[in-house]
Amino acid sequence: MKEIALEKLEKTIGYSFNDKKLLELALTHSSYSNDNKMGKLKNNERLEFLGDAVLELVSSEFLFHEYGAKPEGELTRLRASLVCEPTLAETARTFHLNDYLRLGHGEENTGGRYRDSIISDALEALIGAIYLDGGFANAKEFILKFVLSDIENKHLFYDSKTILQEIVQKQYKERVEYVLVGESGPDHNKTFEVEAVFRKVVIGRGKGATKKRAEQQAAYEAILAIKKEK
Repeated sequence: MKEIALEKLEKTIGYSFNDKKLLELALTHSSYSNDNKMGKLKNNERLEFLGDAVLELVSSEFLFHEYGAKPEGELTRLRASLVCEPTLAETARTFHLNDYLRLGHGEENTGGRYRDSIISDALEALIGAIYLDGGFANAKEFILKFVLSDIENKHLFYDSKTILQEIVQKQYKERVEYVLVGESGPDHNKTFEVEAVFRKVVIGRGKGATKKRAEQQAAYEAILAIKKEK
């Protein structure tokens, strides 16, 4: 991987690696190491395992102190919304982590660069790499900056369909419907467009790589519109 590309990523995330090979490893998917016969351990899976543990500890500690009035069950649900696969993938996309991934030809050709599972795993691997390279404090700083920022909106997006239904349910005993109105792109990289409809009126629109993601986006947009009206 070109050093210039790595330097650009380092500048974006605000951390410069002492061992550049750790960063390269964090960006290497197993399909790439398999294609290039690099060996079973020359990919980001072990770093992902480590990063996942660091992320859980940092997010748990942060939420424990930040939300002193919330019981264990609420903290668990809030943490789940922040470290789940879709949220981590969206977080990684904010600094274009998927652009730097090393993928095998098959994975590249079937849309792996845009797949939530691969992107979120790479983010956890990056956390693991920062932890090994610079210690817990640097890993924590990265997590606070990127993962544990804008918590309210991330939680709102994660649980948007449930929250929207609860808002509607307070006044009406009817359900919000989600209507697929379009899809585009090749099979391995489709974009779905969905409308959130209540009483035959479109109250939100969303696009996403899956129907579920598009529905979440539509519900999220509807909630924002409702809040703005209030």
